[in-house]
Amino acid sequence: MFQKYQHIERCGTSEVEGIELGECYVFPKIDGTNASLWYEDGKIMAGSRRRRLTEDNDNAGFYREMHDPIPIQAFFAAHPNLRLFGEWLVPHSLKTYREDAWRRFYVFDVVRDPPEKLPSGEKFEYLPYAEYQPLMEGFGIDYIPPIRIINNPDYDKLVTLLEANDFLIEDGKGHGEGIVIKNYSFVNRYGRTTWAKIVTSEFKEKHSKVMGAPTQEGKDMIELKIADEFCTKALVEKTLAKITVDLDGWSSKMIPQLLGRVYHDLVSEDIWEIVKKYKQPRIDFKRLNGAVIRKIKEVKPDLF
Repeated sequence: MFQKYQHIERCGTSEVEGIELGECYVFPKIDGTNASLWYEDGKIMAGSRRRRLTEDNDNAGFYREMHDPIPIQAFFAAHPNLRLFGEWLVPHSLKTYREDAWRRFYVFDVVRDPPEKLPSGEKFEYLPYAEYQPLMEGFGIDYIPPIRIINNPDYDKLVTLLEANDFLIEDGKGHGEGIVIKNYSFVNRYGRTTWAKIVTSEFKEKHSKVMGAPTQEGKDMIELKIADEFCTKALVEKTLAKITVDLDGWSSKMIPQLLGRVYHDLVSEDIWEIVKKYKQPRIDFKRLNGAVIRKIKEVKPDLF
């Protein structure tokens, strides 16, 4: 059946808070029209952002042109349970793409359909880029490659990559529409896998104010160091045991309580040691909370 693609959130909103903690794939954002392909009842089906397409209700020719390409047919013959999301590049607001780039479908996400496993609140099981990229290469299907793969990027570093987006752009014609940040292990506070974006035309000082000033760049981020050292498996298991005893058993509904209590215990019990060890560090406690949640998921993945 038709499945609507997720909304890409602006970097700095609560929907993507903490997405920068971990391995991030930074992709060029291209300015076409959202489209999807899937296999249903022995046929290749197509969709736009909001609806299923037909011959009489097409999306700038996407449905008509996607039924004939041999690579697409071969892909779905081999992988009928996968769904392709991408951008159908037809003239929109940005007109500086190469002539040979137009009217082609560029895959930016592949999902398993139906999914094998999904956390609560999810509707898609996204394949990581490292898993679907060889499939696209093997079948000769166009796709969007990442500009960079970065561990723990800060906002300033991401902004510099706006000028690195020259994917499909004519030489000397500037840069693309923006960037999309994907962290395949990230699940937001609402239990959903969500991607972030920075749009070049909308980039202003307000984004820096939303994100806040980073304490350190990249892998040396102080909040990650604190979480790695002080959010131990022993602390998580001790807190888990307390909750289980207090509430006479454990269920997944108690996960928010576990996350909050571990963070509370770390800050209240270890803050003096943290201050001494790191010599009065400047700590972003919102970022620290995100780093602690990430560490809990690392040491007790069976709970999630």
